[in-house]
Amino acid sequence: MKQAPWTHGALRVEGAYLYNGQTPFFWLGDTAWLMFHRLTREQIETYLRNRADKGYTVIQAVAVMRMPARNAYGQSPFVDDDFSAPAQDGYWDLIDAAFDIARQVGLYIGLLPVWGSLVGRGAVRPEQAEGYARFLAQRYGQRENLIWINGGDTRGNENREFWCTMGRTLKALTPDRLVTFHPFGRTLSADYFPTEDWCDFHMFQSGHRRYDQVVLNAWDDQNRQKETFYWYGEDNWRYVQRAFDRPAQYVKPVLDAEPSYEALPQGLHDKTQPRWTAADVRRYAYWSVLAGACGFTYGHCDLMRMALEGEAQDAKYGQGYIWRDALMHVGSDSVCHLKRLLTALPYTTGKAAQQWIDEPEGERYERVSCFKGDGFLLLYAFTGRTLRVKAHALDGDTLYCWWFNPETGVLNYAGRFDAAAALAIDPPKGQFPNRDWALLVRNTAQCPL
Repeated sequence: MKQAPWTHGALRVEGAYLYNGQTPFFWLGDTAWLMFHRLTREQIETYLRNRADKGYTVIQAVAVMRMPARNAYGQSPFVDDDFSAPAQDGYWDLIDAAFDIARQVGLYIGLLPVWGSLVGRGAVRPEQAEGYARFLAQRYGQRENLIWINGGDTRGNENREFWCTMGRTLKALTPDRLVTFHPFGRTLSADYFPTEDWCDFHMFQSGHRRYDQVVLNAWDDQNRQKETFYWYGEDNWRYVQRAFDRPAQYVKPVLDAEPSYEALPQGLHDKTQPRWTAADVRRYAYWSVLAGACGFTYGHCDLMRMALEGEAQDAKYGQGYIWRDALMHVGSDSVCHLKRLLTALPYTTGKAAQQWIDEPEGERYERVSCFKGDGFLLLYAFTGRTLRVKAHALDGDTLYCWWFNPETGVLNYAGRFDAAAALAIDPPKGQFPNRDWALLVRNTAQCPL
């Protein structure tokens, strides 16, 4: 059995990365927002063990996402649906059991107390924030596999005092547990809470729209809000840059906590649109992590809603899959391969290094990402283009290269090269199902995997 990360020490922040004690912690999350609402205890165990076996490290789930709230056993979290009166058993016992199972298999649970829309429509009132946070802190604060996720698909400038009260209370009562904020689509928590002490690291939601889907006349159009509007399209790496583009004392770790979900209609609202694929999932993962993110969260259309038997055909999203089948889809494997490679390298010494690309980095799908750490470079190209690296990119006389297939996780040695000369290398050609490739360049011949 693998060693649980918290055995190395409590989760903490250092610079732009997360650590357990002195051991780097790579956030590989999965979006299971409705796990506590829809699954039985046995189903939760199946799901958690699957994710632990694959190599995930954090499961993002919501304590209360809907009102009236009921779990798979018909139990309610509150007496008379009143946030001031939590039930004494039943509903919360199931969440207790999920924490127990997650601890057994070495997983953190990123517990989100209440979904943002419930706060927005007044289902929970501002004066209830502190009491509800106290209840959660008293019940779960001693769990060593707990991370608090404040917010929930909401803008931090809306109901700001509620979110700050939640964050301050959780942090004050559980100082050894990290707290973050999950924001609205295409926004970044650092824009809302740049200096608050309760927010230990940042999240952004790059969202579910294509480059051309700027305005869809839908509820989540950004230009409907009276705030600074910026549009990055699918360029989720720009959120990482934005998070780091501030005074050094305010720079914190950051990650994409909700990119485009695998199998979700592009743009979210029209089920006749094409669906996001495993290749798209990989692109979001590599683009953000090689820009310096401390991890990445995967999502699947039918796992985030935990589709049950008879629900594959969904009125909102169209044809889908039950959650047990969605567990096996390719995108959920691809991101694990990235984690396996990075954690075999001294990745916390690294940062984005686009300056070492010996050509224009490219735009949109043609963009090349470059990340440099002690003794290595890692490059990624979504379209399989030639990769070019400037001379003297690493110390030493010789460069050793490996091609890493992001879909299969296979690392293949590609040769040795003169470090004093510019490097130009084409990705492998052949009967590969994917076009995207990553290139590992090291100044040692030792293979990391």
